[in-house]
Amino acid sequence: APALGLAATLDRADLIARLPSSGAVLPPAWHWLYFLPTAVQSTLGPDGHPIRGGFLPPVTLPRRMWAGSRLTFPAAIAFDAPLERTSTIASVERKSGRSGELVLVTVRHEIRAHGVLAVTDEHDIVYRQAPQPGAPPAPPAEPDPARAVDFRRTVTPDPVLLFRYSALTFNGHRIHYDRRYVTEVEGYPGLVVHGPLIATLLLDLIARERPDLSLARFAFRALRPGFDGRPMRVSGRREGESLQLWAQDHEGWLTMDASA
Repeated sequence: APALGLAATLDRADLIARLPSSGAVLPPAWHWLYFLPTAVQSTLGPDGHPIRGGFLPPVTLPRRMWAGSRLTFPAAIAFDAPLERTSTIASVERKSGRSGELVLVTVRHEIRAHGVLAVTDEHDIVYRQAPQPGAPPAPPAEPDPARAVDFRRTVTPDPVLLFRYSALTFNGHRIHYDRRYVTEVEGYPGLVVHGPLIATLLLDLIARERPDLSLARFAFRALRPGFDGRPMRVSGRREGESLQLWAQDHEGWLTMDASA
C-alpha cells in the first residue's frame, strides 16, 4: 500500500499497474516508506517531530533538516520479502557555521531482505539554531551555468503533494503542511519541500528517462530549501557509467546536488 501510494503521488499510473505483478521489486530508495517511527501523540514536540532523546541524541537546537544521504543497493527487494533494518548512530559532530551553532548526526541503516543485505543508507541530519530576527538569508549555491543537460522535468510542489508525502512517511514535521507555523515560527516563506521527496523526484527522473539503467549507488546533498507553489526543475546528465543530477528552484538556484 505505501508503494502504491507513492506511485500515485508521483503521478506514475504505469507503476500502479506494474507494482502488484509477480516479481515486482521496490524502486530504489522507496525503503524510506517503511520502518517508520510511531511516536504517540503525547510525545511530539512543538514542531511535530518526536521529542529528542531515545535513539537519536537529545539535541536541543530547534531546526532539523535531512541534509543528505549516501546509499548503495547491492540486492533487489521483492515485495514478498521480509525485511530487517539495523540502525546505528555513526557520528555526532558539533560545528559552528554562518548561521550559528549546528550539530550533524549521521545514522547508518542496513536493510536485509530474506537475510541478504539489500540497502545501505548513511543519513545525515543537521540541527540548527532558529534564525535571529532581521538576519540576512544564507547566500545561495549557484549551478554551473555551463552544465549540460540530457534530461529535465519541471514539477510544481503544491500543498497536496507535500501532505500526501508527509502522510506516506508518517512525518509530522509541521514545516511541510502548517503554513502559519512555518512562516511565523520558523521564518520560511512557504511550506518546505521534503528533502527526501526532492531526492525521490531525482530518482523518478532516472526511472522515466532511463528505465534501462540499473542503479548501484545514489548520493545527494540538500543545499537550499524549496517551497510550495513555485516551479522546481529536476535535471540529469549522463557521464559514462554515472549520472549527475540536480534540482533548482524557480529562480534557478541549486537546491540539491546528487550523483548516481
